[in-house]
Formats: sequence, structure tokens, C-alpha cells
Amino acid sequence: MTAEPIQKVSVIISKGSLEGVMPGLIMANGARAEGIEANVFFTFFGLDAITKRRWDRIKVAAVGNPGLHLPTWVGTIPGVSALLTRAMQRRMEKLDIPPVPEFVEMIADTGAGLWACQATVDMFGLTKDDFVEQVQGIITVGEFYELAAGGQIIFT
Repeated sequence: MTAEPIQKVSVIISKGSLEGVMPGLIMANGARAEGIEANVFFTFFGLDAITKRRWDRIKVAAVGNPGLHLPTWVGTIPGVSALLTRAMQRRMEKLDIPPVPEFVEMIADTGAGLWACQATVDMFGLTKDDFVEQVQGIITVGEFYELAAGGQIIFT
């Protein structure tokens, strides 16, 4: 018996750091490249990836990031986050992974749906005008589940 191929994915991005945003964008982009329908739901600090004043300033989280294998106090030193971010961006560039703004635009251009979480938008006092033009709308969790129906949900 063979498994049914995945037809649709819905990716939830909830973290606003570079290592929190990029996996979700990579998963959505990969889905679209495979002809799989994709929707991306941005919630909590993941909204930074689609907020006009923040989407080009996404940085590596240097404090308390176990993946860095550095003592937490190192992340508190001024400039460490910027240094780590530049290093990560150079690595991504070598692999032809675009920066967040370009990646968001590229994914939207493939037909993926980009959505902001209504509850988080309300909590942070944001409006549709705060988001980049690629965002299709602000939706509730229930509406997200309607979009996700029949597909796989990926939480990054």
C-alpha cells in the first residue's frame, strides 16, 4: 500500500527570529515547487516576517538559543546578534536562499496564501496597512482551519 501524495500544506510561523521564520518559508516554497497548495499563517512574533517595518530586519536570536551552542551570556554582548545574523545570511546566500522580504514575495508569486492571525493582530494593535502587500488578509484561527482542511499542518 502506498501513501497518498500530499496535496495541501498549511504552515504556521510563530517566531520572529531568522531561525524561526526561515524554516516555514522554506517549507512553503518547497511545497509550491512540488505543485502542492500552500498557505502560510503568521502569528505572534512570526508577524514580523510580513510587517512592513520589520520584515527586512529579522535577526538570529542570540540569547538563550540552544542551537547556537554558546553560553546564554554571550548573546547579551552588544553586536553579537548582528554578527550571527550576518554570518547566517552569508551562508544562506551561498545556498541561494533569499532574504526574508524576497522570499516572502517569491512565495506569494507562486500562488501561496499568506495570512495574518486576527487574534495576534488585535493583541499587537496592528491593521492590514501594517503588512506587506503580499498578505492576502487577516483571518481567525477558525478561518485558518477552513483553509487547512484536507491538508497537512506544519508548525515551525
